Amino acid sequence: MAHLTREEVLKSGEVSPEYRKAFETRPVEISGSDFFEQRAARAAHLEKLRHLYPIPGPIPDSVVETMHDVPTRDGSTIRVRVYQPIKGPPEGGSALIMMYHEGGWSMGDLTDEDLNCRMFARDLGAVCVNVEYRLAPEHKFPIGVNDCWDALKWAVTNSNQLRATPSCGLIVGGASAGGNIAAVIALLSRDEKFQPPITGQYLCVPVLLPDTNVPPHLPHLYESRTKSINDPVLKGLQPGMIEAIYGPDAKSPLWDPYSHPQGHEGVGKAFFQVGGLDPLRDEAVLYDRVLRESGVLTRFELYSGYGHMFWTNYPELEASVGFVEDTLIGVKWLLEK
Repeated sequence: MAHLTREEVLKSGEVSPEYRKAFETRPVEISGSDFFEQRAARAAHLEKLRHLYPIPGPIPDSVVETMHDVPTRDGSTIRVRVYQPIKGPPEGGSALIMMYHEGGWSMGDLTDEDLNCRMFARDLGAVCVNVEYRLAPEHKFPIGVNDCWDALKWAVTNSNQLRATPSCGLIVGGASAGGNIAAVIALLSRDEKFQPPITGQYLCVPVLLPDTNVPPHLPHLYESRTKSINDPVLKGLQPGMIEAIYGPDAKSPLWDPYSHPQGHEGVGKAFFQVGGLDPLRDEAVLYDRVLRESGVLTRFELYSGYGHMFWTNYPELEASVGFVEDTLIGVKWLLEK
């Protein structure tokens, strides 16, 4: 869509009647006596909903899925799942898409990006690598993002065996924390002159600008973190909420892609999907602007009246079906030359 006015952004924070009915009927209630019980409860909550997803499970007639152990820089290993199209690559070869899951750097696993990876392999002929990076609080910053960078290097190094051709398209993507990781890695690859270059970044409801680092001229455009209190999933973001678990370096470009000291010129084009009720809405709008001002091509979809991760928590909604359809269209756009 065209760049939004501030009035349109603020209006998107009015709750959709369809969404209100859904979350009042079935509230998102993830609880436990400690953090680890909450992590397990989140996984169980989403598992009960996946039969409602547009692709509810493996599609063995279209996509081959294999598990791999990837070495990390500290001598450990992480798991990745690779998705390859059965019908073979499109003309020119299969693009390589790296996906990083959501969960606040402290929750989530491979199941969170199964749907997207299966869809991209089946419908776009891409080879997808779904990364299960290590989680906080057991593994504090920057272990998770380092794992994702190590997985990218592994995938490119082994692209022949994976039947991928990253020179015809290399995409990084993810939702929420995974969107932050994708934005960070897109910038890191530019700084490191990584080859082949990352050509696109899929930034879905992403975390992009910590509240501690908001430039002094922007607070009036950075209000959704505290004012978007109707989001039924995040229910507002209190200062320090994420940092307490993940433990990031506040000034590190591995944490804050918006404030990158070298700016944003030269990174791959970006596709955003953002909820109007989402406390993370405003930083996505600001990041879209700073990318465009740096000469980066962007595409931005704003879902008025809907909140953070609404399509996974309420997959039966018409808006959720449309969101997934938009995901495919947007990632296809990222792959266009």
